[in-house]
Amino acid sequence: MGIKLLVGIFILASTISYGQLQEAVLAGGSFWFMDSELENISGVEDVIVGYSGGTIENPTLKEVLKGNTGHRESVLVKYDDEKITYEELLYKFLKKIDPTDDQGQFNDRGEQYSPAIFYVEDSEKEKALNILEKVKVDGHFSQMKVPVIQLKNFYSAEDDQQDYYKKNEFKYKYFKFRSGRDRFLDDHWKNK
Repeated sequence: MGIKLLVGIFILASTISYGQLQEAVLAGGSFWFMDSELENISGVEDVIVGYSGGTIENPTLKEVLKGNTGHRESVLVKYDDEKITYEELLYKFLKKIDPTDDQGQFNDRGEQYSPAIFYVEDSEKEKALNILEKVKVDGHFSQMKVPVIQLKNFYSAEDDQQDYYKKNEFKYKYFKFRSGRDRFLDDHWKNK
């Protein structure tokens, strides 16, 4: 009986997070790719795919893909600020996209796929601008085309879009290979 109780206490203690969960909303092209890339970063507790920045309430994927809602495919990242800072998260995010392309990302074209960092507080805006400059220097980019935009809304995408890369592994890997994302990232960041 005592052993079972100790095991139960150990399991409970090992799931307690000591940092504060924070949230960041980021757009970096297809939210399927951002979901899989960011969810595997140490300190990231959850990634929810959705839509940000547009004028239509509760848009559907079908509406957003038409490109006339003003929404970007985005991710809401929940992270433990004792394991990863906001600045570290942004730096890792920017190394997963092409920050010089504001017309979409890789083979996904249009405003709905364009990158952005959404902020709530002015301090987040300032940190985002500083990290953009750091990535510009570290990546040897001549310009950065990732706007820093005040967050107006985030609408969670449909259930079948959440964790798409896990639910549809073969399809996801095919789309990812065809996108050119991995080739660009490997070629650009390999020796930097």
